[in-house]
Amino acid sequence: MTQTPQNAYAAAGVDIDAADRAIDLMKGWVEKSRRPEVIGGLGGFAGLFDASALKAYDRPVLATSTDGVGTKVAIAQAMDKHDTIGFDLVGMVVDDLVVCGAEPLFMTDYIATGRVVPERIAAIVKGIAEACVEAGCSLVGGEIAEHPGLLGPDEYDVAGATTGVVEGEQMLGPGRVRPGDVVIAMASSGVHANGYSLVRHVLLSEAGAGWSLDRHVDELGRTLGEELLTPTKIYTKPSLRLARETATHAMAHVTGGGLAANLERVVPEELTVTIDRSTWTPLPVFSLVRDAGAVSQPDLEATLNCGVGMVALTDPSSVDAALLALEESGVQAWVAGEVRAATGDDRPGSVSLTGQYAGW
Repeated sequence: MTQTPQNAYAAAGVDIDAADRAIDLMKGWVEKSRRPEVIGGLGGFAGLFDASALKAYDRPVLATSTDGVGTKVAIAQAMDKHDTIGFDLVGMVVDDLVVCGAEPLFMTDYIATGRVVPERIAAIVKGIAEACVEAGCSLVGGEIAEHPGLLGPDEYDVAGATTGVVEGEQMLGPGRVRPGDVVIAMASSGVHANGYSLVRHVLLSEAGAGWSLDRHVDELGRTLGEELLTPTKIYTKPSLRLARETATHAMAHVTGGGLAANLERVVPEELTVTIDRSTWTPLPVFSLVRDAGAVSQPDLEATLNCGVGMVALTDPSSVDAALLALEESGVQAWVAGEVRAATGDDRPGSVSLTGQYAGW
């Protein structure tokens, strides 16, 4: 008997009906992220956003960022818990965007999976939508791609892109940084979404500690899996407040490469930055990785955020106001270093970490 096209597609491993059910389940969550500028709803070929609001800008500069969450998805899949990975995805894209002072306006996502399980897809999108609400942007659309044979039935990967806007004359960046600026560090919530290949190798693989995700770890006060699925901290709204209300000159999102490498991206060549490690104590998960894998401190700092998820370079006159604003926004923050003119002994545009972490 000849199969209908849809039945033939299902026989090949692609379930269109399951994708439709997933969309129905996620619609309510997506609607919660809706800004007034969004036009239409889910189901169109493109997400629509009314750009007439940009008329209020003298020189609107659009900013965009794209990212994924790396191998952290393996933890979510192993634990069969999928409603937090969206916070990692949103955090990775919106907080790359906000460092220039841009407000994220809308976001799209892409979910590739070996088999569409509507409830699982809806849980992923629920997390993305909730994180968009926290960041102040709208989830305007996305794509669910079923890839049987390429991905296992319970495997998936997620990626996303966001677009934002900043007033041209108010963009933050290296050109604004001055000697004497103060480094304000903002605490991370954990490993965030970078360095999981190292973390998984050290803690979970047979070549490493070989621990299970349900292992209770006294130092963490919970299971290893619960710790490793801790959602990424989203700094967007607090960072926008710094950009708008204080003399903050630049910010850096601490992702892959660690604190020094990411901060160097916003330090002019004629300047250098010194960070004092003794101003904070990294969360126990970082010393756990260090000790379990005998990971050297340089390797650890070049891979993980080691307790700092975002930094701001702020004029000394605004430091107290900036710290107060962050405290009011629920972000733990502290003065961690300073910017100074580079001398002959300094590598231009470098960031140096000195001292030792408190309690290590």
